[in-house]
Amino acid sequence: MWKRVVGGLACGVLLAGCTGNPTVGEVPPDPMAGAGGLPVTSGAPKPPGFTLVAGGDVLIHPALSEQARADGGFAPLFGGVKTVLDQADVAVCHLEVPIAAPGGAAEGYPRFVAPNELASGLAASGFDTCSTASNHTLDQGAGGVTSTLDALDAAGVTHTGSARTAAEAAKPLVRDVAGVKVGFVSFTFGLNTGTRTPPGSPWMVNTLDSADVVAAARAARAVGAEVVVASLHWGTEGQHEVTASQRRIAREVLADPAVDVIIGHHAHVVQPFEQVNGKWVAYGLGNQVARHEEPKGVTEEGAMARFHFAEGAGGWVVDRAEYIPTVVDLGPPIRLRDLTADAAAPRRAESLARTDGIVLSLGAGQAGLTRP
Repeated sequence: MWKRVVGGLACGVLLAGCTGNPTVGEVPPDPMAGAGGLPVTSGAPKPPGFTLVAGGDVLIHPALSEQARADGGFAPLFGGVKTVLDQADVAVCHLEVPIAAPGGAAEGYPRFVAPNELASGLAASGFDTCSTASNHTLDQGAGGVTSTLDALDAAGVTHTGSARTAAEAAKPLVRDVAGVKVGFVSFTFGLNTGTRTPPGSPWMVNTLDSADVVAAARAARAVGAEVVVASLHWGTEGQHEVTASQRRIAREVLADPAVDVIIGHHAHVVQPFEQVNGKWVAYGLGNQVARHEEPKGVTEEGAMARFHFAEGAGGWVVDRAEYIPTVVDLGPPIRLRDLTADAAAPRRAESLARTDGIVLSLGAGQAGLTRP
């Protein structure tokens, strides 16, 4: 049984954090803490483990903003996977687009910005934290980074991958997840600005380099993380096949003990899962939600990754790995549907067969990956 247990959190980020939150390494008191907020360790039972769920790209095209306006918010759009999110101990979104300040206008391709209400909709849907490093992070400039992180802060959703200040960028994001300290890092292969890093502000967005990912993970470990999850924005749009660069980076990153799992994004179509160095990489989870101007069928498909971690002799390891195929039903109304639970989802058999074939194409099934 997948059970959600929400603990306290330390909100800091390596290239993205929350202002007004604890400094690096500090974790606020929780009900199981001892005097001064320090964890009770003497005689305390170790947690049995925790479950992490991660979704694909949250790509807010104008049609999704219009649907949210008609629905009175974004939560109905994600309603089909709310049970999956609520049953996890921590649910991770990949926010690919900036969020506007309150009252700000939404825009679509090529310079995205989503309505401010998206942040509260993500929180209401069950997401706890978001990775924010993508090629669209600077679509609205530095102001867009600020309005995005301000919106997530107001909604109570932690974040990593972009930052408002250099000081904020230096703080690793480490959350208390069912009694286990879990770190999150987020990086993108590049930006749509034509430059690899923001001019004059290289700390504003994490750009992808294997050594930098490992360094960020080690920084999270240094402030107490027992598990580190890396969200990587990489690959080729529209391509199910994993690129040589993705495979190389996955092997370089997962060769280091600081990183436990990789969650991939950017392709807007599902890509395979693979076990590398005994650890899982989901190369691309497709779109969590999107409404492309020219839907292709595969761009409406996604896969949520669900990993259960248990403590072994050498530390925390994934002892149960699953993928949950999804589809964006273009309606009307537009709705995200869980293909494992919704028998009425459009193209269900076709989408399940295609997603199964892609996800398992690199031997993930033989390595233990299953779907409900």
